[in-house]
Amino acid sequence: MSEGACPCGSGRPYAACCGPVHGGEPAVTAEALMRSRFSAFARGDASYLLASWHPSTRPATLELEPGLAWRRLQLVDTLAGGPDDAEGVVEFRASYRGPDGAGLLHERSRFVRADGRWVYLDGEHLPLVG
Repeated sequence: MSEGACPCGSGRPYAACCGPVHGGEPAVTAEALMRSRFSAFARGDASYLLASWHPSTRPATLELEPGLAWRRLQLVDTLAGGPDDAEGVVEFRASYRGPDGAGLLHERSRFVRADGRWVYLDGEHLPLVG
């Protein structure tokens, strides 16, 4: 599944987008980590999701919901999270399709640097409006 467009919606090939981050290269920005995490959900890569989660908030295990397909990522806003920042926030909407039909997740995620690498700290689910 390494060929073709990246699931994160960047328009770039997976091998030139989230693939290297999944392979161990550090994400340069909080947004890049957010995109790589969406791609990991889309590809069913729970081990990467756990590895990119801050140790203080990471669950012991992560069970991805079978039959849930993550379809599209829409970035709404970013706050900080650049190459020289220590913290960042990325607000996004992610659409999915599951056994019960289509859905949309709207979240504001917080990212921090741990040992020099961006990691997911936590997120606030936001109401879906309009």
